[in-house]
Amino acid sequence: MDIRTDNPFWLMKSGFLEIYPSLKEDFSTDYAVIGGGITGALIAWYLSQAGIDTAVFDRRHIGMGSTCASTALLQYEIDTPLFQLKEMVGEKNAARSYQLCVESINALEKISKKLKLAEFERKPSFCYASRKKDVPDQIEKEYKIRRKHGIDVEIWSEKDVTGRFSFAAPAALYSPKDAAQTDAYKLTHALHQDSIKAGAKVFDKTEIAEIEPKKRGVVLKTKNGFEIKAKKLIIACGYESVNYLPFHIVRLHSTFALAGEPFGKKELWYKNALIWETARPYLYMRVTSDNRIIVGGKDEPFQSPTKRDRLLNRKTREIVDSFKRKFPGIDLIPDYTWAGTFAETEDGLPYIGSIKQLPHTIFALGFGGNGITFSQIAAEIIRDEAIGKKNRDAQIFSFERAS
Repeated sequence: MDIRTDNPFWLMKSGFLEIYPSLKEDFSTDYAVIGGGITGALIAWYLSQAGIDTAVFDRRHIGMGSTCASTALLQYEIDTPLFQLKEMVGEKNAARSYQLCVESINALEKISKKLKLAEFERKPSFCYASRKKDVPDQIEKEYKIRRKHGIDVEIWSEKDVTGRFSFAAPAALYSPKDAAQTDAYKLTHALHQDSIKAGAKVFDKTEIAEIEPKKRGVVLKTKNGFEIKAKKLIIACGYESVNYLPFHIVRLHSTFALAGEPFGKKELWYKNALIWETARPYLYMRVTSDNRIIVGGKDEPFQSPTKRDRLLNRKTREIVDSFKRKFPGIDLIPDYTWAGTFAETEDGLPYIGSIKQLPHTIFALGFGGNGITFSQIAAEIIRDEAIGKKNRDAQIFSFERAS
């Protein structure tokens, strides 16, 4: 699957960070992870930290799929608002999903500190009402239910917004501390390097061509003819994971993003908050550690790489125009532009768990705007299962909820 254009910002900025071998012989492991991006990296890290024999296999160079195209906004807010999610999965599970995303950001901060990753930064999150009707229909409802379940959020009036930002909005939700941003590409490599120190193996340029479930595990056959025997298989290759499912659970879309030239000024808007809106599809923006503005959005409901890539120049102009309407005093000059494929589920939640059609296999499918936080949740659930610990939240994200 062609999941991104050729020049995502993080890859251009950092280049090849680490070198990993390809598999050149038959191999055995307890846990085999297909996918070496941020999801597979977190899972392998948790497993290896628990002393579990783990190996990662990626058909590309590590981090070269969706990971290096991620804009890496870490938000507890799920694409489905909490007041709507409760109608889909029940209020208890909906609230717990939001709380888990808060906890996952805290966990990612601790991991980043352990790995000495300077690119992890705590930020406020600011979601403004795109239209007046969104105030009673979304902002007020969302504020009440988040507060009910102990989430630290403020509701801002139009006066509050204009007093802090250069644009007006009829209302907004402001979360002062439960958001962050990172460099997903660097984090992925840092996780893999720490996993290797703990005994894990990481192979890139190793494509899995066939999966054969056996009575006591699985046998993977690579495109180059080698066999991998594993007791458990984890499928964590992002949006390409859907190729292993015998049924349909996601919708694939195309999204567009740009990173501007760096600014000398460090605070470009109020506390350099992560910004997004209530409209769907939404526009979102952040400021990097080297003072570049990243803006993304203008999504389209199709997956075709050819069609997607042809739109990149026009979408870049639309993104810049939308940004300048909000921030007329900031001269945003695109430096890197890219497009990618992303997937969303009906309820906005990830799928984490097993299906009867593939024995000894666990899926970690963190889709939508919360891919990294969902991956952190998946890594803990999978680690708990591996060590025989019951995870009380696993059922919330299981495949059974789709039936």
